Amino acid sequence: MLAIATLDLPLPCVLAPMSGISDLPFRLITRSFGAPLAFTEMIDVRAIHHKDKRTRHMLASTPEDRPLGVQILGNDGESLIKALDALEEWDFELLDFNAACPTPKVTRKGKGAALLKEPHILKKLLGLLVERSKVPVTVKIRAGWDHNSINAREVALIAEDAGVSGIFIHGRTKAQGYSGTVDYRIIREAKKAVKVPVIASGDNASVCAVKKMFDETGCDGVVIARGSLGNPWIFREAVRFFQDGGVCSKPDPYERSMIMKRHLGLSVQHYGEKKGVGNFHKFFIWYTKGLSGIKPFRDRAFRANTLGELLALIDELHTLEHSVPEPEASYS
Repeated sequence: MLAIATLDLPLPCVLAPMSGISDLPFRLITRSFGAPLAFTEMIDVRAIHHKDKRTRHMLASTPEDRPLGVQILGNDGESLIKALDALEEWDFELLDFNAACPTPKVTRKGKGAALLKEPHILKKLLGLLVERSKVPVTVKIRAGWDHNSINAREVALIAEDAGVSGIFIHGRTKAQGYSGTVDYRIIREAKKAVKVPVIASGDNASVCAVKKMFDETGCDGVVIARGSLGNPWIFREAVRFFQDGGVCSKPDPYERSMIMKRHLGLSVQHYGEKKGVGNFHKFFIWYTKGLSGIKPFRDRAFRANTLGELLALIDELHTLEHSVPEPEASYS
């Protein structure tokens, strides 16, 4: 349903690269619910070249974690070439170049969304990647730097001319960050201008929102980011919707607990017990969103230092219920 270069994906929904989130345990959980393509966290090309322990963890994968995209960040050709050489030892299917990150510590170095102000530089970097990469190259961009410099259509055409195999577009400007609303019109205009696949990003937090993104922009696929936090079931819902328009039931307390335990176990396996438990604390918050009386449990979760303590706490969650019943979804 979504073709990017040689990849034919059965679902037009992609798991986003999210800093501090999209590690191997998180990717494996979402894949178990139908995510057909996932990305590593954004990795600076200089870190890839140095091959430190943290970077190796970020690039770690398994046969179940495929196809895999690696998202890189940089702004000079020499560092890109060194990173591509270093990546030779890892297997992955897609290389995505980030020209969208709005974080000040990234943009003040001329990286991420700052490249939207320098389209000619971006084109050179993309051309270099396309020429040297062992796998197809895509690019992630935004609507523009701010509301006075909307240039997603122009940048998309430049990226296509550089030879990229797909374009991911977040419908907000750098100045907006993750606030405000997505501008569907900008994505739609970029989609009409290019022939390569356009995958739309921003506010795809439910299947209803995903459907709206397709309807409003005519995009080829969507990126699911924050909508997957504590909610890997969004991919199961998307699979059902694209199969027959049907609606999936929400996870019951038992399923939620089982997935939390599996995610926690994968985190400990990946990082070791101390770091794995610590890393799962934020996921505990996301998985338990909307549960009545959850605050004492969250306080205890953040004090838990061992796998056993956190597993026992998860077992107690069946006593809680959603504070507000969720209405049946409607995709019409």
